[in-house]
Amino acid sequence: MNQHIKIIQGDILDFDGDAIVNPANIALKGGGGLCGQIFEAAGDEELTKVCDEINYCAFGDAVVTPGFRLSAKYIVHTATPIYGDHHGNEADILKSCYWESLRRAEELNIVSIAFPLLSAGIHRYPKKEAAALAFEAINEYFEDNPESKLNISFFVYTIGDQVICENVHLVSSI
Repeated sequence: MNQHIKIIQGDILDFDGDAIVNPANIALKGGGGLCGQIFEAAGDEELTKVCDEINYCAFGDAVVTPGFRLSAKYIVHTATPIYGDHHGNEADILKSCYWESLRRAEELNIVSIAFPLLSAGIHRYPKKEAAALAFEAINEYFEDNPESKLNISFFVYTIGDQVICENVHLVSSI
């Protein structure tokens, strides 16, 4: 099992580390779901102002802002795919979200980063498939970057989601 990853059932907004990952939209606006919760907790006005200056994030890419009122120093915003809306490219886009988020974190010398299960909420990605792609992307990142010091906390909402992620993670690490 990848020693860089731990799975936690809880609220990602409580993460007391370097960065949390926001499942963003391409316009970098607050919106609904976890993205809206992150904007509200960080300070909607301040975060919106910085995101408006950045203006855009392509699907599968990532940008970084300060964490403002969050315990985390940074927010890594990644534009996540909406299941069924990307002409069969959803899996590649979703894997790129993880890869680019980790790459941006490394650029800032971030040591601890928290991910939600990207696209598995309001973007309708089936949870087991989303988890498989997440751990595949993360494992590939560490294989290509063996010197990485990143520690990943993977936050899920429910015990059921935790079981799905732990089972998928176990299989992906064999």
